[in-house]
Amino acid sequence: MAGIRLTNLIKRFGKVEAVKNVNLEVEDGEFTVLVGPSGCGKSTTLRMIAGLEDITEGEIYIGDRLVNDLAPKDRDIAMVFQEYALYPHMNVYNNMAFGLRMRGFTRDEIAQRVREAADILGLDDLLQRKPRELSGGQRQRVALGRAIVRKPVVFLFDEPLSNLDAKLRVHMRAELIKLYNRLKTTIVYVTHDQVEAMTMGTKIVIMKDGEIHQVGNPMEVFKRPVNQFVASFIGSPAMNFFESMIMTDGEGLIVDAGCFKVRIPASMEAVYRPHVGREVIFGIRPTDIYGPEVVKEEQENLSAIDAHVEVVEPLGSEILLLVKCCNSSFLAMVDPEVEVKTGQLLRLNFNMAKMHLFEKEAPQRRLDL
Repeated sequence: MAGIRLTNLIKRFGKVEAVKNVNLEVEDGEFTVLVGPSGCGKSTTLRMIAGLEDITEGEIYIGDRLVNDLAPKDRDIAMVFQEYALYPHMNVYNNMAFGLRMRGFTRDEIAQRVREAADILGLDDLLQRKPRELSGGQRQRVALGRAIVRKPVVFLFDEPLSNLDAKLRVHMRAELIKLYNRLKTTIVYVTHDQVEAMTMGTKIVIMKDGEIHQVGNPMEVFKRPVNQFVASFIGSPAMNFFESMIMTDGEGLIVDAGCFKVRIPASMEAVYRPHVGREVIFGIRPTDIYGPEVVKEEQENLSAIDAHVEVVEPLGSEILLLVKCCNSSFLAMVDPEVEVKTGQLLRLNFNMAKMHLFEKEAPQRRLDL
């Protein structure tokens, strides 16, 4: 196994800079997920690590080796693509064995490696089938098996689950996590799906416009996004945002969003007092807005407002509401026992201990950094 180090990595396509001065350390045995919207540079970065794209500037190290000028076959990596790219005329065994044959492995070594990979992936009963006889999930497992038999120091995954239906994606996510826990090999995984990133990665790298905005473990990124973009991208449903101002009212600090005012907890006043009178972006997740039910352990941090219910979406374990206060519409997640109807005026409680305040102007960093 080996780690990966990217130093001042730049990729230009003509005058377009697709990857801008990326610096990243992937530790040995780490599951790192590159996540961001389409066109953010994550797949281009992965392809440069694999050697499938030339580097404009910068350096890539796999382990202690500088690999800038090494061909993909010499980098000791294995890559799984969005498309399965299986040979249709070969059975599962030969699809998995083909790369080893090209590298001169003996028949016994090939058989041993294919059997080991088939056992890990549950493909033992499918080795004689052709790809056309397999389901989408089975084909993806064959593509994984073809990578596993190589026993590379690094696995690279480029949106490998995006062609699967929702239920199968959930199943394959679990399979990939189990595979990682078993192999403990360095993995770099690219996806645009923040749920995949949160559930699979030990480290998340959030990218936008060719730049890295934040690197951290999933809960760190979720709880303390460094700017408004990260806050809006990570989390489902997405965070609510309001143009606001930090004010005083004689009792302490408040966030004045125009259509409502909510109180900053006394324990957090010292952090935000220097910003009194400043225009900010106030963010709060729908899961941190409660209905009329009292949450005793969080009661001292709650600040209540009234809003009209526009849309009710029962989800079973909770109810997602689209509500409106003056001209501001936002989402709230309430207890399924709460009786709520469209058009109703509802008392909502903001858990201000979990609020986020960001600069109004770019780069829209959070104020408490």
